[in-house]
Amino acid sequence: MSAVTTLTWCWRIERRDGVTIALTAHDRDVVVAGLPYRAAPGMVPSAIVRDDTLDAPVMAVEGALSHAAVSAADLLAGRYDGARVAVFAVDWDAGGAPVPVAGGRIGAVELRRGRFAAELLGVEERLEAPVVEATSPGCRALLGDRRCRVPMAGRRRVTRVAAQDGARVMLAAGPGFARGRLRWIGGANSGLSAMIVAADADGVTLEQPPRFDGTGALAEISEGCDGTLAMCRDRFGNVANFRGEPHLPGIDLLTRYPGG
Repeated sequence: MSAVTTLTWCWRIERRDGVTIALTAHDRDVVVAGLPYRAAPGMVPSAIVRDDTLDAPVMAVEGALSHAAVSAADLLAGRYDGARVAVFAVDWDAGGAPVPVAGGRIGAVELRRGRFAAELLGVEERLEAPVVEATSPGCRALLGDRRCRVPMAGRRRVTRVAAQDGARVMLAAGPGFARGRLRWIGGANSGLSAMIVAADADGVTLEQPPRFDGTGALAEISEGCDGTLAMCRDRFGNVANFRGEPHLPGIDLLTRYPGG
């Protein structure tokens, strides 16, 4: 029996923009199922505590920001928010099937003096979600999704960013859509998106300034909806698929009195 262990940790991170990053705590690259896992010996997982309850297990992964695949700029930009993660152990010497340890998605991410700490939320977290939706005066669907059913053909277009000044983005192909969304498909902001709060003949104003300079990059502009019954009726003619209860009395009905 060998006195030196040959087991190592591996992480496979699948970001929402389609990028997959594979890292290992070993000091050399490891290939598992044809996918190379790059050496990142500074990444260390915390202990995983499981019991016989339905509470969602939480694990933290900490590491130094030394690997080129994981940068502080990408973490702050939100590229890893909600990413799917698989953690497993594998024998880097003899090979063999990997042993699954944990899986889920990335929750809170913190940066501390050149190091990061990422919270991994297990699949049991879904058990804490509401069973049914809460009522709301506004529509709970997103424009163009399978519940809204508004066709998005003609409501999206790709344009180039001519200039950028804070949250103000000037477009080369004319105005954008107010209350819509801008999704970057090129440049340093590629894969990120932001809500549009205002639009005019020259460009749009975003809810938050882009993380990186996007001048000259391509962006997709899509029309949006404020979720009100009036916009659903007047602009889209889609009241039949409105997912809200605008005429349902609220809790303030209990405090009303004659003449109030």
